[in-house]
Parts: sequence; structure tokens; C-alpha cells
Amino acid sequence: MTHFSAGPGDDGHDALFGLDALDPAPGAPGHGGTGAGRGPDDRPPFRESAAARRLLPVRTIYAEPAAASSARGRQILARFPDAELIEVDSHWRIPGLHGNEGNVERWVRVKGETLVLGERKTLATRPNGRSADWIAPGPSNGCAMACAYCYVPRRKGYANPVTVFTNIDAIRAHLARHIARQGRKPEPNQCDDSAWVYDIGENGDCSVDALISDNTADLVRAFRGWPTAKASFATKFVNPDLLALDPRGRTRIRFSVMPAADSRLLDVRTSPVGDRIAAAADFLDAGYEVHFNLSPVVLRPGWEEAWTEVLRQLDDVLPGRVKRQAAAEVILLTHNRDLHQVNLGWHPRAEELLWQPALQQDKRSENGALNVRYHHQVKAGAVRTLRDLVAAHAPWLRIRYAF
Repeated sequence: MTHFSAGPGDDGHDALFGLDALDPAPGAPGHGGTGAGRGPDDRPPFRESAAARRLLPVRTIYAEPAAASSARGRQILARFPDAELIEVDSHWRIPGLHGNEGNVERWVRVKGETLVLGERKTLATRPNGRSADWIAPGPSNGCAMACAYCYVPRRKGYANPVTVFTNIDAIRAHLARHIARQGRKPEPNQCDDSAWVYDIGENGDCSVDALISDNTADLVRAFRGWPTAKASFATKFVNPDLLALDPRGRTRIRFSVMPAADSRLLDVRTSPVGDRIAAAADFLDAGYEVHFNLSPVVLRPGWEEAWTEVLRQLDDVLPGRVKRQAAAEVILLTHNRDLHQVNLGWHPRAEELLWQPALQQDKRSENGALNVRYHHQVKAGAVRTLRDLVAAHAPWLRIRYAF
């Protein structure tokens, strides 16, 4: 079994923010356990480890009353018995949390120490066509990690902890109805040859969510019973508990990778890139389809050489069985003026890479947000360059799409 550490490494991600690095934990691959449930040596799951507690040292839980009293809500409250519970009318409008500019100074700590429980009021599945055929109503919003380029906090106002949606049964029932209406996929497309692909983690990281509740496990298990559909989610966190969920090929996990130097600066509180790559074979062997996101591609001096090293690492580390089924998405950086201002309050060093006005232009996104992306010609040239690098150093890696 491949050896990798579970959680952020000791390479300086968290030293910038006064946080201890997370160490490999009992239950992680390479340490004798099997992840979720108890392994043959009776080790506990990773989410009960000290490493997981350091990522989520939850002290305050804001909860809608219905969410707190639900079965999933009670499960979560039992996981964090020492946390202060504060009832709120809405998970979107929490005085002192959302819209509180002073929280910028505690940007990272809020992510670990605060948790929000709510019910997803709108259950809608919308078409995508890039990474997935459909974007499912996700089981969470927000993340305990703190990637400086993350788009989710743009709408939440100075704080972006995990909001867990406790009405997972309603989400699962909605998906069952939607999948049934689609019938069989009539023809292959870039998302998948035969299955309708549903992205279940658009606004969060399902690997981190699995440290908090069984929402991720419930969806993985549901999709293995839907033969015409497949779940998909991107992650920057290696959670060995997921290895025990038996997805039977019906869940695609997409490990996001980037140059290690960029990740150390931008991917705060995530698993080191090397660990994500090293985990791929174990996840494939556990029944997942394993793809990669080359994302985000940040243009800066030396970026071509840095991505060459990433591709060589993929080629050197991944066994043939991973390569034969792998595919990748290439996503160039999208930034945002409001997020730029927020980042200047907690992580200005990141903005030295992310904010490049000479290379960037405003662009209205599909969801209506006004974002900042690389100029069209700059972006087109970078995509061509990266495709050429993949062809030269990882020719087995099929690029499903690039933008």
C-alpha cells in the first residue's frame, strides 16, 4: 500500500498562520488501518484522530433549530460535544460571522473553529457540461481549508467555515428522482462515456466533509446503487476514511494538483500535493475512478518549468493501472476583485501571484459574478503550452477539457 500522510504536511503551509501541521494519523494508509470503520488491527477511523481534530478544533456551532434537531444534526453535535451551540434563524445570515470585516484577521481560524448547520432550502440540479453533466445540490457550503483563490467565500462576507446541510435524505431523494428522469445516457461526451456525472461537491470539499458527518458516505453509497449515474468531486485533502466506502466505480474523485511551491503559498491547510498524487493508487484500488485537476494554473515567472516537474512526478509515481484510467481537467486561475481585497487582509503574499492586472481582464462568469481572468490571448497561449507539456511528459494523461 502506498505511504502518504493524511492532512497538511510540515512544509510551511500553516506556519504562516500560527497553525500546527497535521501529522499522519492512525487509520491512514501506510499506518496499518483501513480508514473508515476499524481496521484489522482495531485502529479507529482517521476522523477520530488528533490530526483531524487539529484541522477541525470546533468551538462554536451555529445551527438552525430544525438542523440541530435532525438526525444528522444530532450526529454532528455528538462529534463536537464541547462546542458552544448557538441557534440562528438562517445559516446564511449570522450576525458577527457573515459581513463582519473584523473576521478577516481570523480568516483561517474561523474555518477550523466554527461550524454551521442548516437545511438546504432549494434542491435544484443544473446542467454543467464541463466537469460533470450536472451540478447536484451539494451537502455543504464552505471548507475548513483556506485556499487563497477559492471562489466560495466571495458570497459569504469575511468568513467561510463549513456549513453542513443536515437534510441529506432530501438531497438524496432529489437526486434519485433526477437520475430516474434522465434514463440511460444516449451517447458519450467529455464528462463520461456511459454515465451521467453529477458533481456533488461544487461549493465544498467532500473529503473534509467526511470528517464532520456521514453526508459524503451517504452519497457515495447512494450512487453505487444508481447504474446510470456517477458521483464526482474534486479534493485537495487526503482522507483515508473514504477508502472504506466501497464506491464500486460509481464515484470519481479528482485530486487537484499544482506545483509544490505554489501550493505551499496558496493551498493553506490542504494535504501536500505529493500526498495527493501518492494516494491515487489506493483510491483506485478501493473502487474509485481517479482523475486529476491541473488547477489552478497560475501564470508567474517559471510556471512552465514548475508544471513540468508536476507532470514528471505524476509519470514517475503513478502505476500503470492509474494511468490507464486517468483523465484531467486543466483550469487556469479565475480571481475576483472582492476576494483580492479580502486576501490582502489575511494573506497578502498570495496576492503577489494571484493578482496580476497586466495579464488579467474582467469577465462575467456563468453564474453572473464579475471575476478576473487572464486575457484571452494570454490564456489561450498558456493552455497550448500546458497541453504540449502534458504530451511531452505525461502522454498517457487524457485532457478532458481545458479553459
